[in-house]
Order: sequence, then structure tokens, then C-alpha cells
Amino acid sequence: MIGLQRWHGFIKSQDRAELWDLLHPDVVFESPVVHTPQRGRDTTFKYLTSATKVLGGPTFTYVGEWTGESGAVLEFTSEIEGITINGVDIITFDAEDRITRFKVMVRPLKAINLLHRLMGEQLVVRF
Repeated sequence: MIGLQRWHGFIKSQDRAELWDLLHPDVVFESPVVHTPQRGRDTTFKYLTSATKVLGGPTFTYVGEWTGESGAVLEFTSEIEGITINGVDIITFDAEDRITRFKVMVRPLKAINLLHRLMGEQLVVRF
């Protein structure tokens, strides 16, 4: 799946232009802390670039991957401020290998609360 390969390439390179090209203009992002789905490339780009800054440190790693015809579930772990974060990225791709839906689920509650605070700080500072 080319879209998934491109996603992994973005995670390694942190090349924001690559991420922008990977996102469908009408992509939908579902956050573990925001109640309503966030719609559109601009908004999803802001969330994902902020998330990679917050989570993408040296402890971030994908530990599992399950793929289907049009998407993948990627399990990840990371540690921030002594809290182990466990989550999944559920990614759906279109026929052109662009991301059309990106859903993040995180556990435990301490991790969600921490990410809520850190992501809030990132989104206010960066955008």
C-alpha cells in the first residue's frame, strides 16, 4: 500500500510537504480528545504536525500494523513525562493513496489528559 509507505516515510523524515501531499483535501481527522470530527486538509495538517512534534520523540515507535484493502491500523507507544502512552492510528486511503480519514485512539486516561494539555499548547503556539 503506497499511501501507508508514504505515511511511514513522513514519520521518519518529518517532511511537512510530504504530509500535505498525502492528505486528501476533504480528509477527516478524529482526535481522542475532541468530540467532533475535524474536517479538511488545513485542520488535519495542523493536528498531525502538532501530534508528531508532541509524540514523535525518541521513545515513539509503531509496535503493530494491520492492513486491509483501503487502510491500516498502526499501534504505537511513546513515553512523555514518565507516562507510557499506548494508542492506535486508524488510517483510510483513497484510490490515489491519499489519506481520507485519520482516527487516533489513546490509552490510558493519564495519557489522554497529558496529550490534551500538550496538544493544546502546541496548537495555540504554532497556529
